[in-house]
Parts: sequence; C-alpha cells; structure tokens
Amino acid sequence: MSVKIYHNPRCSKSRQTLQLLEENGVQAEVIEYLKTPPTAEELDAILQLLDMQPRELMRKNEAEYKATGMDNPDLDRDALIAGMVNTPKLIERPIVLANGKAAVGRPPESVLAIL
Repeated sequence: MSVKIYHNPRCSKSRQTLQLLEENGVQAEVIEYLKTPPTAEELDAILQLLDMQPRELMRKNEAEYKATGMDNPDLDRDALIAGMVNTPKLIERPIVLANGKAAVGRPPESVLAIL
C-alpha cells in the first residue's frame, strides 16, 4: 500500500498523524509540503479526493490568507489553488493519501478510515 503524508514537522497534529501511521505499521512517504509544495494539478486531485472546495482546505486564520488576497470572495477555484501552491502555509495539514483516497488528519485518527 502506497501512503503519502503532506507533513509539517512543526505542527503537532501533523506529528501525531505521522506517529499514528507508524504505530499502525504504515511507512508513509513524507512530503514536507512547505519545502516541496504540491503542484496545482496535484492539489486539484487532492481536493477531488477529499470532495472539498479549495477554500475548505485553506487555513483562513493565517496572516497570509488576507495578506495574499485569498479572502476575496470573487476568486475562482484556479486562483485559490494557485494561492495555496504559491503560499503553501495556507494548506490545511496534514493530508494523507492512501488507496486512492485522501483524509485530513484533524483529528489524526480520521486518517485511519482510508487505510
């Protein structure tokens, strides 16, 4: 089983999710998305797997959300995805991909459903 985690080592929920995967015998490919952001195509595919709209996957409390204009209600899907690619700090974390499915690890246990 191929498992990927979009991970931020400074985030407690992300660390807890990675630990939970390891405790369940899962060796995940760790992608530190702040260093290696997903492409627009990858992010679009992740959103489809999550059945979410871009704004639902955005960290709206980050200062960059308003500073980059992402709070503009007129922005379309492509503009919001581009905003997350250009400012990956805005992407909610962690995101786990497994078995053709995706889950956001909030709470961390929610990722177990896709394994």
